[in-house]
Parts: sequence; structure tokens; C-alpha cells
Amino acid sequence: MEQLILALPGIPAHCAEDKTVLCVPPSVNQLFETPTVFSIGGVGITRTMLLMVLAALVTVAILWVAYGRVRLVPTKFGAAVEGIVGFVRDDVAIGVIGSDGVRYFPYLLSLFMFILVGNLFGVVPLINFPVTSRMALPLFMSLVTWFIFVIVGFVKNGPGYLLSIVWPRSVPIGLRWFIGFLEVISTFILRPFTLAVRLFANMVSGHLLLTVLLGSGVVFISRLDMSSITGVLWLAFGLLIYPFEIFVATLQAYVFTLLAAVYIQTSVHIEH
Repeated sequence: MEQLILALPGIPAHCAEDKTVLCVPPSVNQLFETPTVFSIGGVGITRTMLLMVLAALVTVAILWVAYGRVRLVPTKFGAAVEGIVGFVRDDVAIGVIGSDGVRYFPYLLSLFMFILVGNLFGVVPLINFPVTSRMALPLFMSLVTWFIFVIVGFVKNGPGYLLSIVWPRSVPIGLRWFIGFLEVISTFILRPFTLAVRLFANMVSGHLLLTVLLGSGVVFISRLDMSSITGVLWLAFGLLIYPFEIFVATLQAYVFTLLAAVYIQTSVHIEH
């Protein structure tokens, strides 16, 4: 079991000498820190940072390969990417926001593709780490989305945007003050955090599940005794989880993008 714990990032080397079932690191922060790979000008570059850049490059490469050359008949890969692009444009951007959704389509497409690639890193061999399982990244994307829909609300509707939140006319007058109070807290405080936590929590849970199943399976098999049978079954079960994790990775990218579109829609069409 100590070998499984050592496989997790951030666990100090002294745990290798610990023969107990659990090896406790000196600080809980080490469970969430990523070791520095190299430094540039005194700034440490971590594996998480490199994977974020890689996710962005992969996203650009996918769109470039699909649309970089004009083809009369698209390839299977190009057709698949066009299907994704059409889905985000028609069903998410225009379908949720309306005709104004075309303006926000590039942002929503970039958001969906980047999150999808970052999520799928969790099931890619030799990477096995979804970059969205670090809270900083989902929170940053949530704050960018929050700034967009708040700024859009004020630019498009002026003071009426704030008034529609504080004093919602679609609610019975006796409840407007209470619903308005809840809407202010939800819109200006909770939305960026709930949006980030939803993505972060799902990707962390899936990453830990795969780590425990596959890691413990390898550890049990390496013992070469009766527990090896359990290890084989455990490892097989972990491999069966892979299709489910791919589904969750895709679903969470969709949910994040959909909610971003919904929030923008409430800023563009305050009457709704």
C-alpha cells in the first residue's frame, strides 16, 4: 500500500522508508503541490503548467488540422471536429443565448475544446492527469466567464441590469426583496465558485478513483501471492472505468460551457 501512496504527486521521499500502511507527509499542502520541473528567470515551471500549455496547443492543433486547409470533402477527423463546432455554435451559443450567441461562439468553443482536452488528459497514458483537477484553472476560467457576463450585462442594459437582479419584476412584489437578495449573492459572489467547484470536484474524484483502482491493482499483483488475484480483478475494474471517465470528461466540458452560455444569456436578455 505504501507504494501506491508514493505514486501520488507531492509525497516526500522519506515515505519510501515508512513500512506502515499509511505514510503521512509533513504538510497536507504537499498533497496538492506539483513539483517544479524547471525554472525560467527564477519562476518555477511545474508539470501542471506544462500540461496547460499542451492542452492549449492540442486545442489549436485540432482546429488547425480540421480547418487549416479548405477541402471539398472533409476527412473523417474534419467531419468529427465540424460536428463538435456545429454543436457548440447551434445548440449552445445560438440555442441558449439566441441570435446574439454568434458573438460569443468563439469564446464558448475555445472554452469547451480546452476543457475537453484538459479533462481527457486524465485517461491519456503517461499523462494520467486532468489539468482541471487543479482548482486554480477552473476558478480562472470561471472568473473570466463571470467578468464577461457581468460586463455584458452592464454594457448592454446599463443600470437596468443591476435593477433586474435586485428587484426582479417577474416575482410577486412581496418576495422581490428576498429573491433579489438571493440573486445578488448568486450572481456576484457564488456563480464563479460554484462553476469552478463543479468541474474541479468531478475531475478530482475521477482521477483519484482511477489512481486507487489501477495503483492498488499493480501493488497487489506485484506481491505474487494470493492477493495477486485480487489485484488482477481490481486492475480490470479500473480499466473498465476508463470509458466512464471519458464520458464524465466530455459531460463536464459540456456542462461548464452550457452554464457559461446560460449566464451570458441572462445578461443579454434580462427580461428572461
